[in-house]
Amino acid sequence: MVAERPTGQPPSRGKRADAQRNREALLTAAAAVFVTAGVDAPIRRIAAQAGVGMATIYRHFPTRADLVTAVYQHQIEACAEAGPNLLADADSPFDALHQWIDLFVDFLVTKHGLADALQSDSDRFAALHAYFLDRLLPVCTQLLDAAVEAGDIQPGTRPYELMRGIGNLCIGRDNDPRYDPRRLVALLLQGLQRPQPS
Repeated sequence: MVAERPTGQPPSRGKRADAQRNREALLTAAAAVFVTAGVDAPIRRIAAQAGVGMATIYRHFPTRADLVTAVYQHQIEACAEAGPNLLADADSPFDALHQWIDLFVDFLVTKHGLADALQSDSDRFAALHAYFLDRLLPVCTQLLDAAVEAGDIQPGTRPYELMRGIGNLCIGRDNDPRYDPRRLVALLLQGLQRPQPS
């Protein structure tokens, strides 16, 4: 049901579109700030990066947990939607898998502090984790299956194990600037490839 304005008319489409644009800008800005400063970054910093006022943030996301949850849901959706597009546009299924895993690593890097931010709401955290698996496991499965069918990689890699392994490689990046998980993820992907005939 659409809330009515005092005049009795529903909000105009233009205002709804503006609100949606503001929300998208906030989610993008918050994700960028979370990468550099973690989820405890000042809300003022996120508002400045998004080019909106503090009131706009609180109108969309009344609590920090609401904002954190929305950012990760938004990123999960972007990662899920990217898989089929990459498969359609990449030079090979393996290239699509590689590009998708790059996006997945980007997503994992922004998870810094997620568990702590939602610790007081374990149900919310559990629901977000279930949503993560429900949306991303089928995409990873599709990409792996396509790469196996094309002969790019050896069969037998389980999507959950691959995602879990990549997640484990990303742990510790926040504490050590000398550690770049992408190098190890690239080695992991090389290990999946079938040897090419010389």
